[in-house]
Amino acid sequence: MHAPDFWHRDGWLARALSPLSPVYGWAVRRHLEDAEEFRPAIPVICVGNIIAGGAGKTPVVVALARLLKTAGRQVHLLTRGYGGTEVGPRAVDLDRHDAARVGDEALLLASEAPTWVARWRPDGAAATTAMGADIIVMDDGFQNGSLSKDLSLVVVDGSYGFGNGRVMPAGPCRESPAHGLRRADAVVLMGEDSCDVSRYFGDLPVLHAHLRPGPEAEALHGREVIAFAGIGRPGKFFATLDSCGASLVATQDFPDHHPYSRAEIEELLAEAEAAGALLATTAKDAVRIPADLRRHVTVVTVALEWSDHSLLARLLDRVGVVVP
Repeated sequence: MHAPDFWHRDGWLARALSPLSPVYGWAVRRHLEDAEEFRPAIPVICVGNIIAGGAGKTPVVVALARLLKTAGRQVHLLTRGYGGTEVGPRAVDLDRHDAARVGDEALLLASEAPTWVARWRPDGAAATTAMGADIIVMDDGFQNGSLSKDLSLVVVDGSYGFGNGRVMPAGPCRESPAHGLRRADAVVLMGEDSCDVSRYFGDLPVLHAHLRPGPEAEALHGREVIAFAGIGRPGKFFATLDSCGASLVATQDFPDHHPYSRAEIEELLAEAEAAGALLATTAKDAVRIPADLRRHVTVVTVALEWSDHSLLARLLDRVGVVVP
């Protein structure tokens, strides 16, 4: 789905829908309170958010996986596999699985560390432990109470924050920011805080981070580009290309996790060829493109950079990880 524009501003439509928000918020709280919490034998780090998509969880999970591997840990990643049909627990196999089966995020994560898809998180955690993991990083699941969490990091986009601050459907929040942040151990603030979202954080530790475009973006400098994306907030990707000096001839946004058909990609390729432009998308989108067409599309990657490694090291020390 696309995040509606009114989720960003507290207008009349948000106010009209606000009587429905307590129902959604009650359902989230009930799910958390009624869940029978399973505690695995190894630590669990949860990377979640308050809003529905677009905050930047997956790059944070990837960055943590790389850091934990550097620290000598046997890290396994756990995800629900949103957008895929696999119930799990299932270890993701990049040679056999595609986005239709395990979801796009699972494929990205599996290129970094052993990754498990499990709709029922406790089963996934048990499977990782049986296969030799000594620490789990869970992508999403902050609002899921079925699995005990030793460290919960809430990712917040500094340019969007919590939108209008209302709970769905009146706003983008899965639960009220105040309620959610009470369960968090720290916040990962992505980029500059241009909307004063830090006013919500109180005394929570804040890890500052930003996304650095990969070398593919630099190669687009001065080039005419048609860009497309089916992510939580496609505008972020288009703005990144613009900031890297690409000349955006056209942009096309699709719903988050959209499964691209051959016809859609061929139409975009034909449009780019007619305009003398390159066709570009994100790594998350690329895994949903028919495999034989991917080589015709420029895939722009991103890498997360931490601003304060000492604070991150102190947080990881809570779960027994010594950062080199």
